Amino acid sequence: MTLRWMSHLAPLIGAAALAAASGCSWQQAYSAAQGWQRNQCNRLTEQTERERCLSSTKMSYEDYRRQAEDTKRD
Repeated sequence: MTLRWMSHLAPLIGAAALAAASGCSWQQAYSAAQGWQRNQCNRLTEQTERERCLSSTKMSYEDYRRQAEDTKRD
């Protein structure tokens, strides 16, 4: 796992912990993590890097779940 991927995974782990502690749904936690990531992307000054970062926040929760399930099966 690359460092870049791990930096994108950290907010999801934090959101999952928050969801478990507060009674939020996984979908709400995922949405909160995406919002956090978008805010981080918007801090980037280079437009190309910012756009690439923002494009990684467009995956829907349903697509995320499918991808996670596919990964588990492999």
